[in-house]
Amino acid sequence: MSEIKTILSPEVPAPAGHYSQAVAYKDLVFVSGQLAPRPDGSHTAAEPFGVQARQALANLLAVLAAAGSGPGDVLKVTAYLVGGGHWPEFNAIYAEVFGEHRPARAVVPVPELHYGYLIEIEAVAIRRGEG
Repeated sequence: MSEIKTILSPEVPAPAGHYSQAVAYKDLVFVSGQLAPRPDGSHTAAEPFGVQARQALANLLAVLAAAGSGPGDVLKVTAYLVGGGHWPEFNAIYAEVFGEHRPARAVVPVPELHYGYLIEIEAVAIRRGEG
């Protein structure tokens, strides 16, 4: 029997490809890259960067909650941003979401993302409870 558990949040659209929203192993949870679709599956790709960033982070937090984790449990974040110009706005929104907690982080500029989104964000966190 595998100790790897698949995590699925009903608050985030189901994966459209061959992957899980997250997987947990023992006390760690690995969250796949989250784009910014709304919970109903509608896209925010035509919306300004700030709207997309807030939705992508909300999706990340919803998957973490389903895994028994939260923002204060995040160890490492990788954010992929289309171009480097959104970095200051991302940093401000990210700071609002994480508050005083400062996980390790990488911000990677990329030329484009799926569906025309401007942000994708993934994380590794501690899993404190059964989600």
